[in-house]
Amino acid sequence: MKKTILLIEDNAQNSYLTTFLLESAGFNVVSALDGTTGIELAKQTLPDLILLDIQLPMMDGYAVASALRSIDAMQRIPIVAVTSYAMVGDREKCLSAGCNGYIEKPINPETFVAEVSTFLVS
Repeated sequence: MKKTILLIEDNAQNSYLTTFLLESAGFNVVSALDGTTGIELAKQTLPDLILLDIQLPMMDGYAVASALRSIDAMQRIPIVAVTSYAMVGDREKCLSAGCNGYIEKPINPETFVAEVSTFLVS
């Protein structure tokens, strides 16, 4: 059975590349352009993994991660920040907001799927 990944990303180019790489590797990808929609899709689909951009309109990724972690059904779902925020302390801020991991943008197309796969529980 295919694993489902929820991608919460507002940039069309980033979303296209990420979706292409993941679907080419056999994953099912569900996408949201903003945090509010992403939270609703997470509740509906109960994905195996959530990839979360931090710089989102209206509700940033930190708030989205915190909101997802407050939902019982989301407790075991890994959340990975995929972000261009790469300053000292940004990784820690993502992790303290509820993310399980952190991948810097721009992503490396050659290693991205393998990196994402490490966060999936069998």
